[in-house]
Amino acid sequence: MAVGALAVAVAAFFVWRSQPSPAPLPPPTPVSSPTPSTTPTAPKVTVHVAGKIRKPGVYLLPSGARVTDAVTAAGGVSRGASLDSLNLARRLIDGEQIVVGAPPGTMAQGSPTTGPAGGVIDLNTATPDQLEELPGVGEVLAARIAEFRTTHGGFTSIDQLREVSGIGPRKFDEIKPKVRV
Repeated sequence: MAVGALAVAVAAFFVWRSQPSPAPLPPPTPVSSPTPSTTPTAPKVTVHVAGKIRKPGVYLLPSGARVTDAVTAAGGVSRGASLDSLNLARRLIDGEQIVVGAPPGTMAQGSPTTGPAGGVIDLNTATPDQLEELPGVGEVLAARIAEFRTTHGGFTSIDQLREVSGIGPRKFDEIKPKVRV
């Protein structure tokens, strides 16, 4: 019996010794951030800032930038200039011109927005009131066109008008010759 008890004690000792013991973890390895050359570049918009501005010119800004960002990039407004004619919170559209200090309600010379009587309306710069001058476009549809322009970062082609709710094939054919991008 003593030999049996000794065998059980030796077996229990070896079972207890063979249990795994916790070991410390190695220190974490730092994760390096990707190098600038491997990160994708964000789309950009090109805008022309003119008027009563410190450094007028053409600026390349990140997509989604606002009018206030363009004014800041151009060095800010000149002394005594008014920003009343600008919506500083509006998102920029590629290829547009921002005129600082123009009296409210006036357009800069060479502005792309003209009424149907003058020819063609630029979908990316027309106000809702100007859009209402298009055939078959009322207040609601003009608001939808402006909303589409804001949410999609501007029109890149006239054919995108078909994606605006309320513009069917017939209305598109009526509007198409009176608009541009």
